[in-house]
Amino acid sequence: MESAGWSRPARTRAGQPCGRSSKPGPYTIRLKFPLATSSPRTRIQTPREVTILSGTWYTGYGEQADPALLKALPAGSFYTEPANLPHFVEVREAVVIQVSGVGPSGRAFVGAQKTKYP
Repeated sequence: MESAGWSRPARTRAGQPCGRSSKPGPYTIRLKFPLATSSPRTRIQTPREVTILSGTWYTGYGEQADPALLKALPAGSFYTEPANLPHFVEVREAVVIQVSGVGPSGRAFVGAQKTKYP
């Protein structure tokens, strides 16, 4: 895993062993989340595939971040994230995921006044 080139400071670490999400073509990102991390609701610009490499990942879809909508995905699980569908996550233990897609792609925070799409 360390060969992925981890880059993000603070709590969440990211590495991109293949491609870049901001550029045309396929990409793969590995994200390492510590215990007790959450993410605000976001929409992604293009569909992507997610594999849970370690830990249990909790994800849900909807306009509101409702804990009742969270689905627990243990290590080895795989799911797809459709483009432009609001989603949110909760991390209850350290988790590593791998995200793959085709760029260029980006994300926008739901309810934010300014998008993060490239």
